[in-house]
Amino acid sequence: MFNDTSFFILVHLCSMNVSYSFIIPVYNRPEEIDELLASLVQQDFQEKFEVVIVEDGSTEPSEYITRKYLNHLNISYYTKKNSGPGDSRNYGMDRAKGTYFLILDSDCVLPNHYLSEVDKSLKHDFVDCFGGPDAAHDSFTDLQKAINYVMTSFLTTGGIRGSEKSVNKFQPRSFNMGLSKKAFEATKGFGKIHPGEDPDLTIRLWKLGFDTRLISNAFVYHKRRISWRKFYQQVQKFGKCRPILNYWHPDTKKLTYWFPTAFVFFIFFAVSASAIGFHGVSYLLMIYLGVILVDASLKNKSVLIGFQAVLALFIQFFGYGLGFLEATFKIALLGKKPEDAFPYLFFK
Repeated sequence: MFNDTSFFILVHLCSMNVSYSFIIPVYNRPEEIDELLASLVQQDFQEKFEVVIVEDGSTEPSEYITRKYLNHLNISYYTKKNSGPGDSRNYGMDRAKGTYFLILDSDCVLPNHYLSEVDKSLKHDFVDCFGGPDAAHDSFTDLQKAINYVMTSFLTTGGIRGSEKSVNKFQPRSFNMGLSKKAFEATKGFGKIHPGEDPDLTIRLWKLGFDTRLISNAFVYHKRRISWRKFYQQVQKFGKCRPILNYWHPDTKKLTYWFPTAFVFFIFFAVSASAIGFHGVSYLLMIYLGVILVDASLKNKSVLIGFQAVLALFIQFFGYGLGFLEATFKIALLGKKPEDAFPYLFFK
């Protein structure tokens, strides 16, 4: 068993200059680390790279999993007290040997071309911070595919972060994010909020003059091991974090962030209008839901997933929309400080 600050590195790789370091925080998910490391072994990238695992106070450590890959990967393994994913990523980047950090969540699996695509894009047009998309693997459950659809589709909220053509306004997410060592040192990395630490970092990067970009081909399979209840809790936290980011960075406010809340009000309006005989608004709603059903069904080749995507849409918009409304009321109208209004969103 290793001490809290110990690490292991494959001896015959120690002296190599590593360009890329994967930074992977993990909390009680050894089975996920196993799948992720297996996909890293399969990378078709010809140069050596480093993998940094940061155990964030787990009671189910991944040490025995990482040992399995010592003969295949250049792995550094650290354990620390629980302080959240943002601080754990900073911890890993502080100790990594690469000049460019590739930040992943433990519930991701990489296609074998991932690192080659990143390297090709950065060599063609370097950027200090990039984000990549997430996709649903064929092996995912119907629930995972439905949730993946609503989290990524432009018809829902997938377009809010920015478009592929927007070179310096795309907001990467930390489940699949790249950050240069220079940018990390300039910003000191992620803040203590969670979720919301990744857009906060992106905004601070913009203010310092760094660009961000989407690398479309550098996608990951994001498993999102989640239930309907956990999905609602997750998107509600996302909704609460956005007004906090607006409070910290008022110049980044967008009307589009109100879209989920507007959808909630639209639902209530449509139901009320139908109750008194005005069905036109309901017809508009049904058309929109029909488009979601058809699009999700076609993209996933399953009508069942299409119907689950419609349910996921309601959960996403109600969770995010009501969370956004609550946080806006407490912070913008009541004048509460974010840390006082929502202490459970912050790590000490």
